[in-house]
Amino acid sequence: MQTQLAFFVSIAFSFTAWGIVAARYLWPELRLRSRAEALRPLLILHSFRFIGLAFLVPGVVSADLPSVFARSAAYGDLIAAILALLALISLPSGVGVGIAWIFNIWGAADLFNAFYQANHAGLVRRAVGYHLFHSDFHRAPAFRHARTRFPDSSATSTSTHNARKPHMA
Repeated sequence: MQTQLAFFVSIAFSFTAWGIVAARYLWPELRLRSRAEALRPLLILHSFRFIGLAFLVPGVVSADLPSVFARSAAYGDLIAAILALLALISLPSGVGVGIAWIFNIWGAADLFNAFYQANHAGLVRRAVGYHLFHSDFHRAPAFRHARTRFPDSSATSTSTHNARKPHMA
């Protein structure tokens, strides 16, 4: 399989798999919440996008990584993380929801720009280094951590809480 085709198939499978996860597990939970409460776990997840700054650290990615791509990806992710944190701080106000919209538009533009820059720089035809796998690999556990640290209040009802206690004989 050609390298570029493998890259785009990988992206397609990623979107498909996460789409299934979102439809099956995330959307049913989030649609029951208020807008501000539904945005919180998603914004917490994206507050970890500061990890993109690793593109600027020598030795984390290949020395062959074009600096134009590295700077664009790193600072695009940093701005997205800042917008996510600003939205979190300002929720549930209308300003917070507005910043969340700005974050979503910026994040989508940053993602498409990264795909364009990677293709334009020929990154799909050569090794980029460990960081690409590493940053994508840690996005799912970041959400899982946020979900376990900030569960919704309905998950702590008395019957559920007691059912989880070990039975002493």
